[in-house]
Amino acid sequence: MSKDSRDSGRTAEEFAEGYLQRQGLRLLQRNWTCRCGELDLVMLDGDTVVFVEVRYRRYRAWGGALESVDLRKRQKLIKAAQLFLQQESRLAKHPCRFDVIAIGQAGKEQEPNWIRNAFDS
Repeated sequence: MSKDSRDSGRTAEEFAEGYLQRQGLRLLQRNWTCRCGELDLVMLDGDTVVFVEVRYRRYRAWGGALESVDLRKRQKLIKAAQLFLQQESRLAKHPCRFDVIAIGQAGKEQEPNWIRNAFDS
C-alpha cells in the first residue's frame, strides 16, 4: 500500500470517527490490531458495541463500499471482533453490530454513507 493510500485511509477514518461521534457514538478503540487483521473503529452506541469498517472510495467506478467488504473480509472482521471481546471481557455481554461507513473524497464536506448492521443484509 502506498503512502498516499495510507494517508487517504487515515484521513477517511478520522473523518468517519468525527462524524460518528457527532451522531452520539463514543470511541472505544481506533485501529485495533490482532493476528486476524484490524478493526478500524470500535465504538459504543448506547450499550451496543459497534465495529466500524471505514471504506474510502476516490472513484465511484471502483464499486461501492459495501460490495468491497466481501465474505472473506467479513469473516476476518468477525474473528477480530471476537478476539477484541475476549480481550475486553467487560464488553463481551453487550450487544454488538458491524457497520460500514463509506466516504467518497476523504475530508471533503459531505455526508458519508453509514450502513448500520451491514452484515445482516
